[in-house]
Amino acid sequence: MKNLKYLDWILLAAVLVLAGLGATVIYSASYQLRLLSGVHYLQRQLVWIVLGLLVFLVLALSDYRKLVAGAYFLTAVTTFLLVVIVLLGETRFGARRWIQVGGFTVQPSEFAKITLILMLARYLAGRFDRRDRWSYVLVPCLLAAVPAVLILKQPDLGTAIIFLPVTIGMIFAAGGKGKQILALVLIVLILLPGFWFFLREYQKSRLMVFLDPGLDPSGAGYTIIQSKIAIGSGGLWGKGWLGGTQNMLSFLPERQTDFVFSVVAEEWGFAGCLLVILLYGVIFLRLFTIGWRCREMSGKFLVVGGILVLAAHAGINIGMAAGLLPATGLPLPLISYGGSVTVTVMAILGLCQSVYVHRYYI
Repeated sequence: MKNLKYLDWILLAAVLVLAGLGATVIYSASYQLRLLSGVHYLQRQLVWIVLGLLVFLVLALSDYRKLVAGAYFLTAVTTFLLVVIVLLGETRFGARRWIQVGGFTVQPSEFAKITLILMLARYLAGRFDRRDRWSYVLVPCLLAAVPAVLILKQPDLGTAIIFLPVTIGMIFAAGGKGKQILALVLIVLILLPGFWFFLREYQKSRLMVFLDPGLDPSGAGYTIIQSKIAIGSGGLWGKGWLGGTQNMLSFLPERQTDFVFSVVAEEWGFAGCLLVILLYGVIFLRLFTIGWRCREMSGKFLVVGGILVLAAHAGINIGMAAGLLPATGLPLPLISYGGSVTVTVMAILGLCQSVYVHRYYI
């Protein structure tokens, strides 16, 4: 407990404020759903926030280097769970992504993001002196591809996509050469058209309506059309809490999860969106400072991975809500409803906090 005084309290405060705002938005976004189903989403989310905070503190006060040392074992456990999910997982909306634990559902693909950055941090730091070799780039890509393919098999395109920028970004930050990174990007671009044939029909529809939502305005394009209406109608100050028409009249689907940012824009307006983005900015600035000041390589790379995971989630979700990116089902960190994603984000932030706490022990 003596390490509590070494916590980055600005980072923790920004996380708590953002999670608190998220709980407020979830109450509004799920208000009509609760009346219909009797499920109180806010109460569940508060449970996950408290649990996530406990995980945050436990990891922050633990030595991250021990977790990095056990990264390969943790990755093997996560990969095993992903295999179990594909074979025996609970099916919802045509996808196998969840395991039932008591009265809650757990999504192992979310925890795979944690083991991904731990695994890459260990590999890249342990072989930093070999960064001129092609193996320094190719091996991490192969290690990341295994869980990514299993997640894609569920299917969960959004989570699988996260693995790409995180892996390439961490390799670049760890000293990967420009020509190696360029080669990876070119390989991805060459292979990208082939993924079309592996997509489910609903995933293809999402990509098509991204280009033109009017192709299926009452089907695949409906959500993005309603999301744009919600964002545009919010104006500068919004319509007020519990006052959004697209939200309260249930025109906007998935508003407590994937399209929660649209609720923020409709009810809090541009000012509310700016507040959320500024809070993310504070978090990223503190994480960048932690990584910059860290003198130990695996800790530095671990923080880079944490930044990339959170930035990819936030950027893709906001872009998706605004119609700038295809709908991929990625939640907004600390704002969207969901137990697995909330605990995962808190765990990643806790690991980054651990790097800060143990800066005096290296």
